[in-house]
Amino acid sequence: MGQGSKLLKVTSILMIVFGSIALLLGIFATIGALAILGGAVAIGTDGAELVGELVMAAAVAALLGAVIQFVAGIIGVKNYNKPEKATICIVFGILVALIAVVSLAFDLAGGQFGLPQVFSILLSMAIPVLYLVGALQLKKMA
Repeated sequence: MGQGSKLLKVTSILMIVFGSIALLLGIFATIGALAILGGAVAIGTDGAELVGELVMAAAVAALLGAVIQFVAGIIGVKNYNKPEKATICIVFGILVALIAVVSLAFDLAGGQFGLPQVFSILLSMAIPVLYLVGALQLKKMA
């Protein structure tokens, strides 16, 4: 068994850390969305219910993205030295990068764009790209 891709291992650990933080925030967001949706149903207006449903959809999407990032990190840590498993790492790297791009699109569409968002975008794109580079290094070792 070779040395493996240290880049894949490091970025995988970062994905586990940030993914677990995102999971906690996603759980809190889902709980908050349930409260908003429950209040909207109690009010009984269509507009309030629509807002509650949109907030719930956003919370569930954030939670799903966090799960995918967390799982990608675990897969990367378990397989950073197994070239035969490079393809699954590449697939998860692409998924996490696509989620980051979709998140960027929603931020831009929502009009939220400033220095904190630029930093967040760079960080959210850098880690999946480096993860992908590490997975491609691993594939070359095969």
